[in-house]
Amino acid sequence: MADKASVDVALTHLSTADANFEASLNRLLAWEGVSGAEVQRRVDDIINAVRTRGDEALIETTNRFDRLAVTHMGELTLSKERLRQAFDGLPQEQRDALAHAAERIRTYHEYQKPQSWHYTESDGTVLGQQIIPLDRAGIYVPGGKAAYPSSVLMNAIPAQVAGVREIVMVVPTPDGMLNELVLAAAHLAGVDQVFTVGGAQAVAALAYGTQTVPRVDKIVGPGNIYVATAKRAVFGQVGIDMIAGPSEILVITDGGTEPDWLAMDLFSQAEHDEDAQAILVGWEQAHIDAVEEAINRLLPGMEREAIIRQSLASRGALILCQDRAEAVELINRIAPEHLELSVAEPERWLVDIRHAGAIFLGRHTAEALGDYCAGPNHVLPTSGTARFSSPLGVYDFQKRSSIIQCSAQGASTLGRTASVLARGESLTAHARSAENRIIS
Repeated sequence: MADKASVDVALTHLSTADANFEASLNRLLAWEGVSGAEVQRRVDDIINAVRTRGDEALIETTNRFDRLAVTHMGELTLSKERLRQAFDGLPQEQRDALAHAAERIRTYHEYQKPQSWHYTESDGTVLGQQIIPLDRAGIYVPGGKAAYPSSVLMNAIPAQVAGVREIVMVVPTPDGMLNELVLAAAHLAGVDQVFTVGGAQAVAALAYGTQTVPRVDKIVGPGNIYVATAKRAVFGQVGIDMIAGPSEILVITDGGTEPDWLAMDLFSQAEHDEDAQAILVGWEQAHIDAVEEAINRLLPGMEREAIIRQSLASRGALILCQDRAEAVELINRIAPEHLELSVAEPERWLVDIRHAGAIFLGRHTAEALGDYCAGPNHVLPTSGTARFSSPLGVYDFQKRSSIIQCSAQGASTLGRTASVLARGESLTAHARSAENRIIS
């Protein structure tokens, strides 16, 4: 048997009492979501090729990167009937689980739907806002290390609820491997077209359109570094949801939760990939030690042990703070994608939490439930961007138009104000346009 020290995870231990804590925390959290010049150059080449040569370049790059030998886009296109067949062919247990998750996600997002509104002023002027769904949305679904039917549901259902006219999905199929769960999820989520392409080439096809792939208005969904870089490159031509970094979890413990539960909660994010980040914060040293013991005891039994071990060693941490107030400061400093408040009376914390993508309240609310079927969206801001970003939702698939209708009296009143301001900016035509409506 190997020596115990040789199998323990090399976890980072930090304490807010340390003189260099802030610098250590900054190093731990540092992450550049989009790669450097070489990746950017490759992505630019791919985007330019697809933009100029359309289907031909899309087929060429897909064959190269996914190790395929297709000759026409028909081989990379799936019909709605094929999606239905995938759903019908699943074992009953999987069909039921997908349907249950889809129902809960749809119900939650129905509550998000904003309404158009207007009001009428005393002189008859009407002002308001009209909510309009996007015409076409593009959904990127990863297909590399793992398949994510949950990602299909989380990206496509809000678009469907928002009223998007057409939902186009792209998903890579390395070596031609189709995942039936992913296709079945697309059926349940109301996806209209599916193309089995991925990477920067798929993003380019959605952004600019090809002879076969329609141009979309917005691209959403996670992907690897090439996908993230491509999304950044095409932003402005189309909308994007966000530049997503590796998955993150911050667990706050008051010492009352079973250590084995917390260890597995940390594993649940660390197993995504080697760059994922799992951090535990607490003010009871003995409890933190117990969680670390559980980590080392449970890790050898995990299917993705090597990935979890690397993730915890490179970006994970156990942080000792002084009290609840310091824990709150750390939450808002880190602005985590996923925040687990594994504490007594977690709802009392909410008033103090300003920055977090999704907040899981109480000892029984595992983050993994949110990944699949709780209802709220699992597409969340990462790398501290929860300071200014929100979870994906219905509002991401809609836009707003301002409504202005002036009565004659309203135009006269506003015209006087506009005239003064326009002449102050030396915009004479603006002023005279407004003045034409003034009632003498």
